[in-house]
Amino acid sequence: MSVIFDPVKLGNITLTNRFVRAATWEGMADEQGHSTPKLAKFMKKLAEGRVGLIITGHAYVSPEGQAHHHQLAVYHDKFISKLTEMAGAVHEAHGKIFLQIAHAGFRADRRLTGLEPIGPSAIMEDGPDPISRAMTEEEIEKMCSVFGDAALRAQKAGFDGVQIHGGHGYLISQFLAPLFNWRSDGYAGSLRNRSRMLLETIHNIRAKVGGEFPVILKINSEDFFEQGFTLSEMLELSQLLDQECKVDAIEISGGNSYRGIGRYAPVRSGKMSPSEEAWYRDSAIQFKSRISIPLMLVGGIRSLEIATNLIEEGFADYISMSRPFICEPALVRRWESGDERPALCKSDTLCFKKLLDGDDLKCHVCPAV
Repeated sequence: MSVIFDPVKLGNITLTNRFVRAATWEGMADEQGHSTPKLAKFMKKLAEGRVGLIITGHAYVSPEGQAHHHQLAVYHDKFISKLTEMAGAVHEAHGKIFLQIAHAGFRADRRLTGLEPIGPSAIMEDGPDPISRAMTEEEIEKMCSVFGDAALRAQKAGFDGVQIHGGHGYLISQFLAPLFNWRSDGYAGSLRNRSRMLLETIHNIRAKVGGEFPVILKINSEDFFEQGFTLSEMLELSQLLDQECKVDAIEISGGNSYRGIGRYAPVRSGKMSPSEEAWYRDSAIQFKSRISIPLMLVGGIRSLEIATNLIEEGFADYISMSRPFICEPALVRRWESGDERPALCKSDTLCFKKLLDGDDLKCHVCPAV
C-alpha cells in the first residue's frame, strides 16, 4: 500500500495518513458564530472517513471580519465551549482537527457585521465612498494580537493546531497584493514590508501558544491578476518564513474571486482528467526544490493515482481536498479499502452555490450521498 496511507508527523503530532480536508466554509455555525451539534457531527463524519487532518472553515477573529452567514467565530472566549465540543467529537473518532483563523478585510459583509470593513488601504466601489477604510498602524498591531488570541482560544478548546488564512483575497492576502496595498508606511512597498503583518501575526501566535502547538499557513501560489501576489513572491515569502518563523507547514492554493478580477485555477469545474488535476503542481515543484517547510497541496486533486504520485515524487508532503469530501466524506476510507476509482465529485461548485443561497453544505449531484 502507498506511503500516502501511512502515519505521518506534522509538527509534534501524528496524523493517520497524508490526506487533509482543506478549510471549507460549512455554513453550519449559529447566527452568532458558535459551533453547533450539526457542525460537530459533520466534522466527526470526516474523521470516521479516515481524513488524516481536518481543517475547519474560516473562523473570524474580530467582529468586523465576518465574510459569510453562519460562519464560525473565535473573537471571544464565549466561543470556546462549543469549539471544545467540535474538537472533542473529532477526537472521539480518533481524528485530528485544526481551526482556520481568518479575517475578511475589505471583503467582510457589513450587512452581517453592522461594522465598517477595514483593510490595508481604502477600497473604492462604484460610487464616491469607499467600501472599506485603511487600517492605522496601531490597528494592524492590534490585529496581529487578535490573531494570537484566536489561536490561544483554539488551543484552549482542544484543537490540535491552527491554520492562518493568508490566501484567497482575505486580509493577510490583501496586504500581500500591491493592487490592494498602496500604503506609504512600513507595511507596504517591498515584499518584506507587505509580509510584515503576516510575520508579526505568526510571532504573536507563537508567543501565546508556545513553540510546540502546530501552526500552519495557507497562502496563494499566485493571485492570477495584474499587481497581484506572484509565484516568485510566494517562493520568496516561503523562504523568509523558512528562515525566520516557525510554521509547521504551508498550504498553497491560488486565486482571488473578488469582483471577478482573479481566478482560482486553470480548470475550475467539470469532470477532470488526470492531466488536468493538481492545478498548482508546477508551483509545488518549485517550492519543494527551494524550501524545507512541509507542503500541503490543494486544488483539483481528484484521483488516488495523482495524489500518490505527488507524494512519492516529492512534490508535496500532504494532499488537501475540499469538494471531494463534500461529496464523499469517507473517500479516504474507500481508497484505502481498495476501491481506487476517482472521487465521484463532479467539480461543478453547485454545493457552494446552494450554500450561498442559504442551503446546507452538501453534494446535490453525487449519487453516493
